[in-house]
Amino acid sequence: MGPSGGRLLEVLADGGSARHTRIRALRCLGGRPPEPGLVPLVPLLAEVNGELPLPGLVSAVLRLGPLAVPEARAWAADGRPWLSWIGVQVLAEHGTPRDLPLLPAELVAHEAARQWCGPALLAAGIARFGTAGAEAAPVLRRLWPRTPHSYERPALLKALASAAPAGLDFAYTESLWDCESDARLSGIALAPGLPHVHERLTELRDDPMEEAEVRAAAGERLVTSVR
Repeated sequence: MGPSGGRLLEVLADGGSARHTRIRALRCLGGRPPEPGLVPLVPLLAEVNGELPLPGLVSAVLRLGPLAVPEARAWAADGRPWLSWIGVQVLAEHGTPRDLPLLPAELVAHEAARQWCGPALLAAGIARFGTAGAEAAPVLRRLWPRTPHSYERPALLKALASAAPAGLDFAYTESLWDCESDARLSGIALAPGLPHVHERLTELRDDPMEEAEVRAAAGERLVTSVR
């Protein structure tokens, strides 16, 4: 069973604990039910140089879910980038409408700094709020074709569909050729019924190298489109 939650928190609160001991404690907490006592310790759990969180901290904090939201608002405004980003992650996943304005602002900051790791998480957070997140539409539209990470495109497109669903025919059509299967599935479901779309759907349905889910979805779309 390992040490109790209380003992793990004692290790983390003890500034004299060895780095490897604190890391083990965090990893233990990351595999257990949420431990609210971790919340006040989070700002203290940086690496020796203070520029990065201890390994395992992010996983343990995200496991707290909504329990971390009140403190996450303060973390998100903190001047330490590592702590601010933990707060933003918590708010993206579990924040309330009052936290929504932070997410487009973070997206814009990521774009300006050319920080390409993170927009997918922010986009997923925006998508939770539906059209209330429409303020983020311009930056989402810019990032969707520009991100160098293909895995982020489905999240960016989903956020656009949720926050500002009008005018996405081109994006859905382009997604039929995307290398990410989630993007192709979005295109299959929502691309307009144009001749070249029909041709692409046929290709996807008949491609023996295509993923089974994509082939099935393309086949179903072709059937329903001729009914």
